[in-house]
This record gives sequence, C-alpha cells and structure tokens, in this order.
Amino acid sequence: MGLAPLWRLREGGSVEAELAPAPAPAPAPVLPPLVPVSPSLAPRLPVLGDQRNDILPARGVVTSATRSDGDDAVAGLDWEALEARIRGCEACGLCKRRKQAVPGVGDQQADWLFVGEGPGAEEDERGEPFVGQAGRLLDAMLASIDLKRGEDVYIANAVKCRPPNNRTPEATELAACFPYLERQIALIQPRLIIALGRPAAQALLNEEVRIATARGRLYTHGGIPVVVTYHPAYLLRNLQDKSKAWEDLCFARRTMKSLKPA
Repeated sequence: MGLAPLWRLREGGSVEAELAPAPAPAPAPVLPPLVPVSPSLAPRLPVLGDQRNDILPARGVVTSATRSDGDDAVAGLDWEALEARIRGCEACGLCKRRKQAVPGVGDQQADWLFVGEGPGAEEDERGEPFVGQAGRLLDAMLASIDLKRGEDVYIANAVKCRPPNNRTPEATELAACFPYLERQIALIQPRLIIALGRPAAQALLNEEVRIATARGRLYTHGGIPVVVTYHPAYLLRNLQDKSKAWEDLCFARRTMKSLKPA
C-alpha cells in the first residue's frame, strides 16, 4: 500500500529504528510561494512574538469583535450536541457534496490532540478521520512515540467535510469550521497540539505557515503548546522527509515530557 518504505517494522526491528533518519537524505523539495491569506481569515491574524523566544504565541484567534452568533452558540455545546451540529452543518459549500461530516475520534480528555487537514474519500465513507493509507501511517507515527489511537489521543481535522477531489481547504472553509475545532480544544483541554500539515497549522496559528521553517519551534494556541509537522499524506508522496517527521515527533515527545507533572 506504499507504506513499506516509510514506517513498517522490519522483522526483529523496533519502531524507533524504522523511523530513525536515513543516512544522506535527499534534499527537501522547494516549496511553492506563499498564497496570501483570504480576507475571511484576516481579522484573526495574530502578531508573532519575539522570534528569539522558545515559545511563539498566536494571539487574537477569536475575539469578541470577530465572533459571530453561530460561534457563540458552538462555544456552549457539549460533546453530543457539538457532534450533532457538525454532522448537520451547512456553513460552507463543502456540505453539498459530502456523504457525511467527520467530527473527530479518540479520547475526549486526551493530553495529545492531532489536527489534520480534512477528510478524504475513505473518511467521508466511514465518518472517522485518518482511516485510509495516511491513517495507517499516522498510527505508525503514534506508535513510534508510544501512543495509540484512542488512548490519550484525540484526532480531528481543520475542516470536517471532504473538499472535492481532496483539494486543500479554502480559507473560507477553514474559517467556517474553526469554531468547531476551537470548541473541541476547549472540551478536550489537551496538553499539546500537533498540527499535521500547512492548513491545520494556519487554522491554529492564524498566520501564513511554511512547514519547513515552522518545524522545531514551539507555538501556542490559547495557551496550549503547538508543534508543527508534515501531514502523513505528504510523507507518502515525499519519502525523503520522513527523517524530518521523526525529528518532529521526538521534539513533541520531549515537549510533552516537560509539560507533564513529575
């Protein structure tokens, strides 16, 4: 299924050995120029703190001046009501072609929150995030740092409905879904958030993000530390970056250890 070159264990091997950086990796691909943020997200853009700091804040995510009545309604929902609202949501055009919305899955009191981009075809069929080939890779990534889906881990997406042809979510779609993600974060109260890919990072940090430069730096969202890394689907297409993803997972594990009480 295309996973073997990346994360599958060899006989008698360990997960960490399989994920450890390969010698002399190929140069990272040149990323395309940044695309300007849509005006729909502009009111939520933060100003980064001093670049020399270890933790870079993402301020002003949703202020009282920019929240809509719908945002206020979502902010008061419990898990059952929130998932029902997500499944019936018609806030953007993605609802017109979906089979079903995909709220998220996992431990609702998890320390770890992983946020991806949006559902794919298999997720749209089954109603659960990361169940296809990228999902199997994510499970292997979790195992590499001694985690398991559903056990102290919650998995969600920046948008809850599948974009047509699995395209990147548009800024208006990210903005429409953001109150749902924000409410999930408030209910879970995770210790650490892992942003998987550029759309997830931009939704959480409310700024233009280049993964290559955001890696290895600790951001915050609402006071919660955020680590940025590559989306598993990207890693399936760019094998040379698996070593970088491994470094990011190790960084996340060290960060979590520093956050947990002794």
